[in-house]
Amino acid sequence: MKTLILMLVVLVTVATKGFSQTNSENQSFTQKIFKKLDFGITAGGNYSNFTNANFATDPLPGFHAGLTVAYNITDNFLISEEFLYSLQGAKVKSGPFTGQDIKLSYASVPILLKYRTNSRFYVEAGPQASFKVREDIGGVTDAKFAKKIDFAMAGGIGYQSKMGLGFGARYVYGLQKVQETPSTILGDFTNNSIQASIFYRF
Repeated sequence: MKTLILMLVVLVTVATKGFSQTNSENQSFTQKIFKKLDFGITAGGNYSNFTNANFATDPLPGFHAGLTVAYNITDNFLISEEFLYSLQGAKVKSGPFTGQDIKLSYASVPILLKYRTNSRFYVEAGPQASFKVREDIGGVTDAKFAKKIDFAMAGGIGYQSKMGLGFGARYVYGLQKVQETPSTILGDFTNNSIQASIFYRF
């Protein structure tokens, strides 16, 4: 009986120690990951237009704002993901929408690989997925003009101080047609946008 009790005590002790060690290792791994993460906020202006449209357009001023999270792979390389609200589109000069502004609001998620120099300047590039939130064509908001999802490639440059404050410029090039319904009159046009922003990383 005493032998059985002793064996149970040993088993419980070993199991408890093993669980504590595993739990400690998991916490240590989580802490290491969290230490490599930077969170932040960003906002700025857009200067957008359509590419390959069969109608004349002028650029449309807009804006973007949202949250950012970055994982520091090394001191120089990081992966940045952003969650943005972005207003873009174009001013139409000819065709069926002459004189009207096509305003497309998206929830955009760019995922960018960044290389940051020791002097804190950086270059970035990566894909972006955007989900249409709202569209406004000359005041009409239920036209179902644009597709619900838009894919693009983004690339840019910028600077981030050691305090976390920074600024950047980016070009976003659309990879798919904007219009929901194909039209030979309007053409197979895509979004493109120049963005300038300021941000703060915590």
